[in-house]
Amino acid sequence: MENIKDKYKTIAKKSTGLYKEKGSKFLSFAFPVSNEEEIKKIQQELRKEYYDARHHVFAWRIGIKEDNFRANDDGEPANSSGAPILGQIRSYELSDILIIVIRYFGGTKLGIPGLINAYKTAAKEAIDNNTIIDKIITNSYRIQFAYEDMNIVMRKLKEENIEQFNQKFDLNCSLDIKIRLKDCSKIENIFNNIPKIKIEQIS
Repeated sequence: MENIKDKYKTIAKKSTGLYKEKGSKFLSFAFPVSNEEEIKKIQQELRKEYYDARHHVFAWRIGIKEDNFRANDDGEPANSSGAPILGQIRSYELSDILIIVIRYFGGTKLGIPGLINAYKTAAKEAIDNNTIIDKIITNSYRIQFAYEDMNIVMRKLKEENIEQFNQKFDLNCSLDIKIRLKDCSKIENIFNNIPKIKIEQIS
């Protein structure tokens, strides 16, 4: 289980950036996100706020698998804008992130190379103005045991440095724990091998 990938990089908060070229302004926004509903809501809010902008180009990637992503040029020439934004997300190895770059046209066309550079640089500005953090994937489990077995359970949790919450100590006790994905099998085996103690995954 040690080879399971359960950690990835994301951003800590919302951030912004700005790039100007030949009168055009490229406003960039980076958001931490976890699902497509969240993304759509953010897009709607920015379209309402920046209703007079020519283009709302975006790219996003979600989760630990590298195939859950999307890029959109929003009327710019194909692959001149959304792809460079996604390229920056990939080059920083980020996930759970949405970047939107809003363009106000300045009257002078930039050409494909100019557009690629503008959207790439604007996206980079938003990322550089943020904080990159590690995100750990965990599963939650519930351990159930008799009161007299509490010391055994607590000792094991301390030995394995496991986070616990939702404790209920009575004649029949239970507590919930979070386990890093790559450690799940190991921890399940530890508690399954102790008589009268039950462990089950809850999320």
